[in-house]
Parts: sequence; C-alpha cells; structure tokens
Amino acid sequence: MRRDFHITKEPLVMIIPMIDIMLFLLVFFMISTIYMVQTNTVQVALPQAAAAKMETRPNIVSITVTDHGDVLFDKDAVPNDGIAQKIQDAIAADEDTVFVLRGDKQASYESIVGVLDLMKRAGARHVSMATETARGQ
Repeated sequence: MRRDFHITKEPLVMIIPMIDIMLFLLVFFMISTIYMVQTNTVQVALPQAAAAKMETRPNIVSITVTDHGDVLFDKDAVPNDGIAQKIQDAIAADEDTVFVLRGDKQASYESIVGVLDLMKRAGARHVSMATETARGQ
C-alpha cells in the first residue's frame, strides 16, 4: 500500500464553537455582575413601589436604616453624627456620588426622615430611595 505524501489538506477554522464559547462567557459575566451589585448591601425588607427603577451610576453608596432604627453606611454601623462626615468624604472623592437610602419597611418614618435630613445637611445632591418592584403591576 502506497501513500501519497504530496497531498495535503488545508486546516479548517471552526468558528461556530468559538461563537458559542464567547456567548456563554458573555452571559456568565452579565449574570455575575448582577449579583455583585446586590452583595455590598445589608439585606432589609424594602417597601414596594410601582415605579421602581434601578440606579446605574458607577459610584453608588448605600445608607441603610434597619427595622430597629440602626443606620448602616455601606454595611458599617455608624452613629448619626458620623454619617455626615462619611457623606462629606464620599462627596469630596466624587461629586456625582449617588446615595441610595434603603429603609426597612418596618423602620419608623422618623428615623428615615432623620437620615434624609443628615444627608441634606452634609451636602448630598443625588439621593435615591430603594424599593422593590410591586408585583402584579
């Protein structure tokens, strides 16, 4: 049996499997970034609102009021007079910092308004209230 070594095949580039892999990586990173945004906050039961919208600015600082009235600045328990200083430090680092006030639905209205007042006196210009999307609307 003789072999003809002069016949060579051109290599084929299979592009379909590469596209599949790239789409899989894209979906993986999209889903993982969704969960990374929520992990830097303390879990509280947020009230529902029909017009809830997710904030998409890059520098977001969460201020959480728990059901017991404790105030947390990015998961750190801070006394009320220390929050003003932390807000001023965040504004000094970036003027477009967005502060998201996350109040537990069992928290008293007085404690949430007190935190809003502290934020206003500290110079916060971009303040959002965190809510959950209302079901059925």
